Amino acid sequence: MSDIASGDLGPWLSPEDLALVRRKVPILYIDALPVRVDGRGELEEVGLLLRGTEAGTISRALVSGRVLFHETVREALERHLEKDLGPMALPRIPLSPLPYAVGEYFPTPGSPFYDPRQHAVSLAYVVPVVGDCRPSHDTLELTWLTPAEALTPEVLGDMSEGHASLVRQALAHLGRLR
Repeated sequence: MSDIASGDLGPWLSPEDLALVRRKVPILYIDALPVRVDGRGELEEVGLLLRGTEAGTISRALVSGRVLFHETVREALERHLEKDLGPMALPRIPLSPLPYAVGEYFPTPGSPFYDPRQHAVSLAYVVPVVGDCRPSHDTLELTWLTPAEALTPEVLGDMSEGHASLVRQALAHLGRLR
């Protein structure tokens, strides 16, 4: 009997149950743009991940992942930042984390935020990190870029349209969009 049928969802779903839920219900995600700031809190660099995709290609991405059942948004941010940046990244999540944007992903080709697997809603955050980042899990590399470098067509072209849009929105939110 599946977790769904038994009523015991727990924090994780089996791959089969997750596929069923993804076809029926929007899933909540977080997206986080790691940043480095100077002593006055001014943006110096943004961190973009380099990841292998399921299609066998490599692309740039934000820290991203699902919010689990009974997990707060803060806990999801901490878990995904540690998973992708390592335990010594020392993210500084605000006391009251408010997203700078909401990404609405649809399984419809041509959608600005496209995810062929599901309808997902992502809360996007800018998170300063002060520690030593050592990419882990499925992250191949973390590249620190100036805001101007992050906005080049080459860098944005290496990202999914949704993540490229979220980077532009983050830099606009921080007053750094040129």
